[in-house]
Amino acid sequence: MSVRPLLVAATAAFLAVPAFAGEISVMDPYARTSTMKAQTGAAFMMIHNKGDADRLIGVTSPVAERVELHTHKENAQGVMQMIHVEEGFEMPADGMIVMERGGHHVMFLGLTRSLKQDDIVPVTLIFEKAGEVNVDVPVDLERKPQEGHKMQHGQMKSGG
Repeated sequence: MSVRPLLVAATAAFLAVPAFAGEISVMDPYARTSTMKAQTGAAFMMIHNKGDADRLIGVTSPVAERVELHTHKENAQGVMQMIHVEEGFEMPADGMIVMERGGHHVMFLGLTRSLKQDDIVPVTLIFEKAGEVNVDVPVDLERKPQEGHKMQHGQMKSGG
């Protein structure tokens, strides 16, 4: 019997354990790119806050030249556009931020290496009050997007 399937299963089980830092916990993180040679990628996750209100103000990762907090907003013509959210995201007291395709997400710009299935991407989330939360984000190129989150190609921009 091959050891690889057991290693992959053990790794997946380990990664299913949430990341915790004080009152902040991160559940179900995953990262992806559109193609193997893509220069950009994204990470998605659920961030739970069991404490007082806070703000996610930044993010870093060694896998990209720039890492930004992004969201999607509909413009006046009804087209969804991806934008950089420089002020970050409000983290409600005893609440949650859902980072998902078609919504809030971590954007990797200028990837320094390709992201392959089952790779691990180190990401540091930076909160105004809670400080830094380190998360090991598995690459999952096979996960399907949720229904209803569609963006027209070529309609991405940076800035807010």
